[in-house]
Amino acid sequence: MSDTHPQSLATRAIHGSTLKDAHGSPHTPVYNTTTFGFPSTADLLDVVDGRKAGSLYTRYGLNPSIFALEETLAGLENAEMAWAFCSGMAAETALFLTHGREGIVCIGDAYGGTLELLASQLPALGIPTHLILGSEIDRLDALLAGGARLVFFETPTNPTLELFDIPAICATAHAHGARVAVDNTFASPVNQRPLELGADFVVHSATKYLGGHSDLTAGTLMGSKELLLPVWNWRKNLGSMIAPETASLLARSLRTLVVRVREQNASAQAVAEAMLKHPAIARVYYPGLPDFPGHALATAQMHGYGGMLSIEVKGSGIDATRVADRLRLFALAPSLGGAESLVTQPCTTTHHGLTPEERARRGISDAMLRLSIGLEDPADLIADLDQALG
Repeated sequence: MSDTHPQSLATRAIHGSTLKDAHGSPHTPVYNTTTFGFPSTADLLDVVDGRKAGSLYTRYGLNPSIFALEETLAGLENAEMAWAFCSGMAAETALFLTHGREGIVCIGDAYGGTLELLASQLPALGIPTHLILGSEIDRLDALLAGGARLVFFETPTNPTLELFDIPAICATAHAHGARVAVDNTFASPVNQRPLELGADFVVHSATKYLGGHSDLTAGTLMGSKELLLPVWNWRKNLGSMIAPETASLLARSLRTLVVRVREQNASAQAVAEAMLKHPAIARVYYPGLPDFPGHALATAQMHGYGGMLSIEVKGSGIDATRVADRLRLFALAPSLGGAESLVTQPCTTTHHGLTPEERARRGISDAMLRLSIGLEDPADLIADLDQALG
């Protein structure tokens, strides 16, 4: 193969790290090592001062298992650099503290922990934050003119699957000298690569699709070297480094990312179409449905519609709870992106911390159930939903 031949995402997910094992293993071993020795003080200082790359201290991220993971992660989003974290929230926190101190605008729905961080904790530190709905995006220009310098949003959003036009928002932000960060957790790099659409940062809860097996907790932040280097000290001193064992486990998971997500895309489409016809369902939220409000945008900027969908049961929140409790294949559990299908009722889990009024303002009904479609046969998942809705 020519050195100039562009490698596909599936190939980069497997061969993304250039760090090779001395014994010929195709995988970088787990360096469960806290500190690394040097032949001389001069050699140590070369690494400490950044003149040479090398391992030094795992809490700093200077560990071969972490190096190998980060190189692969960067390749998934075509980023110049990636940092790995102990969780997605840790990655967001380091991003906000580094690049959001002048003011952050969050557009649309987001994970409940992110909303709490932005609405309560960062303002307590004196960081201005502005939470606007997707329907209020016309306020963005004025907020940026007022000094906010970081725009943050999910697309698709959690849990309503709302879509945002990444190039358009980036154009507005960049005109004011602001940066744009996109949480790409729901889409994964298989379905969407925001840096290619103009974003400055991409953040993932790697616990979800990147990990893919519900057996690790991690996060990552990708972008240019210039913008990510200032984040390094925040990660180091907040103690939010990924452990070498987790880094190795995540690197393992990335090798099957593309085949997993493509299968989940197809299954979610089948489930969404079946639920659209079900008499007990009032509404289906899925970008792959032609009548979904964000379908055209999803088709334009995504490569697949994803494995997440939400359904609104006819009736009350109690009715939705009964459906969730009757499901057999769908585990009643938070999180998403694993091999097994999961169901959550946002009003009792991801967005339980919001007031009923705020959930209603955001279009999150108590009768809504969020489905993470796994790798089971979609016909079996549809049958399980049918009996629970029966």
